Parts: sequence; structure tokens; C-alpha cells
Amino acid sequence: MLAPDNGRAVLTENTTADWVVIGAGFAGLSAARRLAELHPTDRIVVLEASRIAEGPSGRNSGFMIDVPHDLSSDDYGGNADNDHRQIRLNRAAIDYALQAKSQWQMSDEAIVASGKINGAMTARGVAHNKGYAAHLDHLQEPYERLDAAAMREVTGTSCYLEGLYSPGTVMLQPALYTRNLAVGIESNRVRIYESSPVTSLQKQGESWLVSTPQGTLSTPKVILTVNGHLQSFGYYTKHLIHVFTYASMTRPLTDSEIQTLGGQRNWALTPADPLGTTVRRISGSGGDRIIIRNRATYDPSMSVNDQRVQRVGRVHDKSFSDRFPMLKGVDMQYRWGGRLCLSRNGVSVFEELEHNLFAACCQNGLGTAKGTISGKLIAEYASGQQSALLDDQLADTGALRLPPEPLTRIGASVRLKWGEFRAGREL
Repeated sequence: MLAPDNGRAVLTENTTADWVVIGAGFAGLSAARRLAELHPTDRIVVLEASRIAEGPSGRNSGFMIDVPHDLSSDDYGGNADNDHRQIRLNRAAIDYALQAKSQWQMSDEAIVASGKINGAMTARGVAHNKGYAAHLDHLQEPYERLDAAAMREVTGTSCYLEGLYSPGTVMLQPALYTRNLAVGIESNRVRIYESSPVTSLQKQGESWLVSTPQGTLSTPKVILTVNGHLQSFGYYTKHLIHVFTYASMTRPLTDSEIQTLGGQRNWALTPADPLGTTVRRISGSGGDRIIIRNRATYDPSMSVNDQRVQRVGRVHDKSFSDRFPMLKGVDMQYRWGGRLCLSRNGVSVFEELEHNLFAACCQNGLGTAKGTISGKLIAEYASGQQSALLDDQLADTGALRLPPEPLTRIGASVRLKWGEFRAGREL
């Protein structure tokens, strides 16, 4: 597991900056990194309400996926023109992340190109994979179909009927990667303040005054990279859907359990059904472990309590035992929930909200890739740059307004529960 982090200073002074980035997740750190590249003499400040990697950026399964991965569809595919555009953006995100790995000498444990498998446990899952393969054929994207024997060689379990392997995915240890990225951009003279939540954001002439509990920053330009908390700043208050997903991680497997399981030591598997169970096996400094992720709940408060996490954990325990009956007695050491922000029509918020106030938010459950590239591109957009890739990003905005409550709550909750019911044994 991760070594203890000594943390960073809290903003305790009234000062100035050329740029202020609010939010230090994938988008915020990527925005600050790009600003430092474009404006090497400017003073760039990042404000984080909690600690690096303690929010949603460190609470995901670490998939940075290049090919279409539309969580609202039956088989991840979408409109072909839109999918080509998303592939370009996703691959630019992956390239930017791998450049950071090389620049700051990150380990393979933090980030590595590995590919991923869509694993199918049922005939319905196999049908989903078949449809997804046809969509990839139409997009002229490579993949490999894996039969049950090949899946057993990878995973060590015989529960999977087949898999669909796509080679372009990069896997992260998300908390380790974001920590490393923060250290890297600090070496480029970016200043990061932790435990410094923004309490007000006010226009003062040609500048913005950013206030925190113990200090202020006056700056000509602000970039908001706060995902669903965009509504906390008064923007898109009726447009964002807040969902929590949940994961559990085993204790380290013993040598005997590793031998009993067999299979490869590192692999990453998304479910053939989007509301099924994601599984990762990781082998690194924290030992050999298995991660199970499933279940999603609609939570407009953007918080869930520990009782909810523990209840969902019982579902994880069953999903684990269904897949790995040979590992009876292996307990979960960690459980957590991670927050997603979605829009009704699956697009992001990427725009200049007011003069010199920019936003790259609402990543639609794909924050590792979409956060990385939208952060990089919002820095370019705010700097007056133009590019074909920026045009691709600008086409992915315009979140639709939600129906009034309680219709949104009812609709979102029913859709999630129905989707999980249809997933069946894939859950």
C-alpha cells in the first residue's frame, strides 16, 4: 500500500497568482501541468479542499481506457462519429499521462500500458461482447476474443465463458499516480495548497478573489476542475447527476493462495455488462491482491456513510466468492466508495463560464482519461490556443437540464436498479 504522505501547506496568507486551479484531481493537476508548460514564468497555484488522492481521483479502479466505454449503453458502444472523437481524446490523455511517467520516472505500479478484458460470465454477457466486437470492427479498432480456457489462464478461475481483450488501456494505481503527478508539477514551480477549500469566489474588477478559511488569492484567471462540485459554485445546479460506485480490496494473498489461484499476477477486467463487476488483480509493493467493484447509487448529497459502504461490501463478498471459490477465507481489507458526476446526455462541462473563469468538469464516470485530457485542454483554451483536439473537446459539452426532483431521483435510482437486475450473474 501507499507510504504515509507528509502533506502540503494550507493557504494561510492573502496573496496573488497568475492562475488559480481549484481542485487537484486528474483534471486539476493536468491543467496545472499544462499551464506550467505554456507559461513557465507565471505563478500557478492549485487549491485542494482535502488531500491529494483522498477524493474521487484516488478512489477508482484505475482504468484509463482508449476505446469507447459508454456506461449508459448495453455494450459500451455509441455513435460512431462521437466514438472516433472520444478515441482521439482518450489516446491523447493516455499519451499525456505516459509522458508524465517518463518525465518524472514513475514506476509501473503507478501507471503501465496493459490493455483490458471485457469478461463475460453468462450467455447475455457473451452477447454483449459480440455486439461490442461488431462495434469495434466498424470503428476498425483491434481486439482479441478469448475463450474460456484462455480466460482461465489469465484469471485463474473458470467462471468466465469468454473475454474480449482490447490492447490500448493503461492501468493506474490512481492514488500513487496522482501523488507522483503532484510532486512532478511542483518541480515545475506549481504551488499546491491542501486542506484549503474555497469558501467564496468573487469577481473584483478584472480579477477574481478566491477565499479559503485562512487565506485569499487574487488572480486574473481561475480554472474550476471540481467535477460534480461545480454546482457548489453555483453553476449547472440542475444539470448534474451524482452517483457513487463502490469497491473492496482483499488482504494480501499468501504464497499458498497465490499458487492455488494460478493465473497471471496482474490483470484488469471490466464486465461485459456495464453494470456488472469489475475485477483487478494487482501485484506490487502492497502484496498480491484482488479488487472487486460493483453497485452504483444515486446520491445528490455527494456523500455516503460508512454503513452504506459496508452494506454494499456484502455484495462484493458474494461477487468475490462466485468468481474465486478456491480462495475461501480471503477477507476484504479495504472498502470504499467513489463519487462520479454524469450528465443526462453524457457530455462534459468544458467552457468559459464567465470572463476568465473556466471549467473542465462532469467527466461522466471516466475521470482518469477524460479528466486528464480536459484538464490539459482547458489550460490551452484559457491560454487562447487552438487545435483540432480542442475542437473535439469543445464538441463534447452542453449538459442537458435534469427533470425536477423527485423525478430525477426516481428515474436514476430505477435505471440503476433495473440495470443491475438485468446484469444478473455478471454482478
